[in-house]
Amino acid sequence: MPATVTTPRTKAKPKVERPKLYKVILVNDDFTPREFVTRVLQGEFKMTEDEAHKVMITAHKLGACVVAVFTRDVAETKATRATDAGRAKGYPLLFTTEPEE
Repeated sequence: MPATVTTPRTKAKPKVERPKLYKVILVNDDFTPREFVTRVLQGEFKMTEDEAHKVMITAHKLGACVVAVFTRDVAETKATRATDAGRAKGYPLLFTTEPEE
């Protein structure tokens, strides 16, 4: 009588999670010109002039404003590039990142 060999039919499925998202936040200051902030928002975050103006005004009124939400690497890169654009012109423009809850 031949020996019967059985193998399990279940396959291990890898558990895939969505990457955690991070907010890019524009922090208001009283020295960076509004027009410059609007240009940085348009250039780095691909906003229209109207969208950039609304974000800039919101940050001005509230002290800070969420600009966009990205994965961690993208958020940190965009925040750094936008902050560096201000520093290159001598402005204290600041963008930060924090985890989205």
